[in-house]
Amino acid sequence: MTEAIVDDVRVTNRISALISAFGVLASGMLFAFAVREYRSGASALWLVAASAIFLSASYTLVRDARRLRTGPTA
Repeated sequence: MTEAIVDDVRVTNRISALISAFGVLASGMLFAFAVREYRSGASALWLVAASAIFLSASYTLVRDARRLRTGPTA
């Protein structure tokens, strides 16, 4: 009987990248909501907070994508 060995680090990196992609999607929606609220007269802090969250999520996605491309270091 053959046993399949799963590369746990690679699977973990893929799951992390997938979660990061959903984070960028959610933060993009938050940013769109913040722009709409700002145009309606809400505080500019909405834009600042949404921008910071979007940039943070984007950075995380780029970091995870680079980790997927480089592969294992050992």
